[in-house]
Amino acid sequence: MREFLVEITTTVPEGTSQDEVDRRRAAEAVRAKELAATGNLARLWRPVGELRSLGVWRAEDEEELHEKVLGTLPLHSWMTLDVTPLEPHPNDPGRGFGTP
Repeated sequence: MREFLVEITTTVPEGTSQDEVDRRRAAEAVRAKELAATGNLARLWRPVGELRSLGVWRAEDEEELHEKVLGTLPLHSWMTLDVTPLEPHPNDPGRGFGTP
C-alpha cells in the first residue's frame, strides 16, 4: 500500500443539531478504529489548539484512498481534505539510513 499525508479540516454545517454532531463523531471514532485495524490509518495527530487533523493513511492508490477509505468516514461530507502522496526518503531513520 502507498502512504498519503492527509490534512483534514472538519466544518459542521450551520444549523446541525448537537445530537447529529455527537452521533457522527461517535461513528467516526468507531470507523477510525476499523481503518486502523485494516492498516489504512497508520497515524493521526491534531495540532495543538487547532480543530484539524494530520494523518498518515494507506491505500493502493489515491482513488482507493478517496473512495474506499476517506469516503467511508461518517464526517466525510463535512470535511475538506488536502492529500499529499508520500514516498520513502533515503534518510528515514524508520527504514534504516541509506537503504534503497
